[in-house]
Amino acid sequence: MRLWIAVYLTQPSLDALNPLWSDEAAPAVAVLDHEQVVAVTPEARRLGVRPGMRKKSAGAVAPHASFIQRDAEREQQLLKAASLAMLQYTPDVAFGPEASLLLEVGPSLRAFGGPASLCRRIRRSMGELGCQSRLGMAPTALGAWLLAARATPGPRRVLRLPALVRNLGNIPCTLLPAARPHREWLEGIGCRTLAALLRLPRAGMQRRCGPDLLRSIDQAYGHHPEVFEWIRPPLEFSARIELLARIEHAPAVLTVARRLIQQLAGWLNAVQAAVCAVVLVLEHERGRHARPPTRLSIAPADPEWQPDHLLHLLKEHLGRLSLQAPVIAVGLQTDRLAPREPAPDDLFIEPGGEPAREGRLLDLLTARLGPGQVLAARPQADHRPEAANRWLPALGPFRSAATAENFSAERPFWLLQRPIPLVMREHRPYYGTPLRILRGPERIEAGWWDGSPISRDYFVAESEDKIRYWIYLDRSLKEPRWYLHGLYA
Repeated sequence: MRLWIAVYLTQPSLDALNPLWSDEAAPAVAVLDHEQVVAVTPEARRLGVRPGMRKKSAGAVAPHASFIQRDAEREQQLLKAASLAMLQYTPDVAFGPEASLLLEVGPSLRAFGGPASLCRRIRRSMGELGCQSRLGMAPTALGAWLLAARATPGPRRVLRLPALVRNLGNIPCTLLPAARPHREWLEGIGCRTLAALLRLPRAGMQRRCGPDLLRSIDQAYGHHPEVFEWIRPPLEFSARIELLARIEHAPAVLTVARRLIQQLAGWLNAVQAAVCAVVLVLEHERGRHARPPTRLSIAPADPEWQPDHLLHLLKEHLGRLSLQAPVIAVGLQTDRLAPREPAPDDLFIEPGGEPAREGRLLDLLTARLGPGQVLAARPQADHRPEAANRWLPALGPFRSAATAENFSAERPFWLLQRPIPLVMREHRPYYGTPLRILRGPERIEAGWWDGSPISRDYFVAESEDKIRYWIYLDRSLKEPRWYLHGLYA
């Protein structure tokens, strides 16, 4: 089943300049295009400023409001950023009419839990990008776009073609981009909806309006194929956002970094890769008071591609960062990549559907407490059991070495911090009961190079109640003696 989602940006001129201006706490700001208001913040709207007003009229209504010129380049950058982020839901993403994106999501429905769940995820990602948008879903791309672009209330998610035909009938016909050049003629003959447009003679419409209008109608209703140029991800990922206002505190960088993380997630999904490390670049003042950028490197325990976990890690790192200078731009770069591995088929699954991964816990603990506070045991090249281990940062460069050593000899699960001297009864070592030697000896003579030499014969012994111990005979003493050094699980 072919199914499309249209993402229609309702105020791209505002979102492109500052994603925080959609918040209720934002200042009164109006965006101008040729001295005419095209977008306003909630505070400016509360003061009476409306899109379509002239600058002088808006200034008279709200004299303390700020007016900023529309930036078409920033709007295009925002749309490209949104298109890159949408690649995490489907590989088939195309630019739609005006400021919109078209996503073919039919093959993605099962992976994301159905139409409603997928729409919620897309809406959340657009919110992370700082974009105000409406979503439409339909069996045709143009039909989904019309449902999303319609400003009046009504169904926006239609899964079957007959239902789409019913819902498109009441939509204004001039909402169709191909019909707008003929607005005066259509209004003059009383044709105001798509249903009325369908009732007009096709031959007369083609002579009057040309073939584009008829083709658009047929595409919206599923009678003509739609052809798109799909968006392709770049070979390397590098994104940057220049700020209109300085950021003085590191936690505030997180709001901007959310947009970059969403783009990264889409790019990783498109190239089927995961990041081993990313670098957040915080740019400071230029010119005479220039300072080098602050580079914050984030290396997950395991190759990662999920935006939520990357964002949690970034939040923890930024919470511990103290800015030496205000930030004027934020960038994100990939440092190392790895091929994405399929999720393991584990028995116990997290509520989100992904198998539990201890690496994510280590990531968060290390980011919160510092690398020197989260340690893990790592093998060390030493034959002495008490010296064959060392404690290193859990996410350090020696993490993979934990499984690299492959000992041929049998070792107990629990090694005592101090060996326990054993008594002898009937010429046998005794620990609760007489111990029966099962295997051994394994002779270890080492440590002469650092002043702690040992000379021991190790044995695997078993008590009468079937508990196994690791014992040794200390041969370095004048009178050799038995010791308990470990217990088997």
